[in-house]
Amino acid sequence: MSNCIVAQSGGPTSVINATVAGVVKANQLNPIYEHVYGGLNGIEGILAERFVDLTNMSEEENHILQQTPSSALGSCRYKLKRDNVEDFQKLMDVMDKHDVETLFYIGGNDSMDTVAALSEYAANNGITDKRFVGCPKTVDNDLMHIDHCPGFASAAKFIAMTALQTWLDVNVYPASRKEVFILETMGRDAGWLAASACLSEKIDVLILPEQPFDKDVFLKRVSECVEARSKCYVVVSEGARYADGTYISAGESKNDLFGHAVLGGAGEALKSMIIDSGVAPRCKVQDLSTAQRSHASEQSYVDRAEAYRLGQSAHMHSADKSFTGQMVALRRREGESYDVEYFTIAASEVANYVKNFPEEWILPEYRGISEEAFAYLRPLIDGTPYIIYKNGLPAHVEPYYLR
Repeated sequence: MSNCIVAQSGGPTSVINATVAGVVKANQLNPIYEHVYGGLNGIEGILAERFVDLTNMSEEENHILQQTPSSALGSCRYKLKRDNVEDFQKLMDVMDKHDVETLFYIGGNDSMDTVAALSEYAANNGITDKRFVGCPKTVDNDLMHIDHCPGFASAAKFIAMTALQTWLDVNVYPASRKEVFILETMGRDAGWLAASACLSEKIDVLILPEQPFDKDVFLKRVSECVEARSKCYVVVSEGARYADGTYISAGESKNDLFGHAVLGGAGEALKSMIIDSGVAPRCKVQDLSTAQRSHASEQSYVDRAEAYRLGQSAHMHSADKSFTGQMVALRRREGESYDVEYFTIAASEVANYVKNFPEEWILPEYRGISEEAFAYLRPLIDGTPYIIYKNGLPAHVEPYYLR
């Protein structure tokens, strides 16, 4: 009986570890593999032969792993370049050395590209005893061919709750205090996270990357809100941009190793516009930064359960010896009640594409989202899973990469 490796890559989510837990539990119930190894720090760690044995994980650790935020196995931003044959061959050698048949790789666009690249290399070189399976995750919810990405719903729930709670805070002051509050979310290319703030039903102005930014329209809308209620609550995606593609964020953006813009400062840029124009004398900015993807004590029950079952589904599909180069995805079933089913699609059809927030769901003049958007979002944030606490704080597994 051969072994498998499960590893994580890219930015974490609050339920990324639930997918790992699902793979481990599935193998305990149906032992396809002798050992389930955790690859520490993604492809980078696997190349360095850094593993941990997860095979006999206890029920308690499995539950706590599901509620543990961030990537318990560690992550990486390592780019597998198709012309770097040495990396591909070294990874195959490592898999041979440890009798690893299947690599489950949990990540977003770039991770699915890694799955596609590895399966292509194996096929082109006649390697038939190694398989590569993608398990999606991303708070950005921007993967194609999947109804929604594991990790998004919990981040959306956190953002909506934060919007509601900070709205209540802003509005404690009398009408004589005119003030604008700006909440900045992640979302380099897609506005799913920013749009989720509308679930609070308190948002006055919503600025998404999909809708070109018009400064005059924005200031007019803010002015109307301030004049009517003395307060205005604004939500902006970090990737918001002008019609020519220029980001509104303050300062010059830089690029990461994958060529993606590293952003931040959209909220501060809007604040400067508001103050300089005299629309309001006070303006506060709250940048959610990494909090939106690492907050796990109020996970969406739906999100965590789906992430866990996705790991189990990936394990089940891997029983087929021809199953490789595929991503396990989910789609919403038709019907009045919310439910999903799992299916598979070639990782190459997902990698390096972006699913934008539908333009038809965006209301004009930055007034929020449509009822269709609410209908899509609301079921995803339903429920809160049972959380185990220790010394007053949510229990978490000690990160495996620190042991």
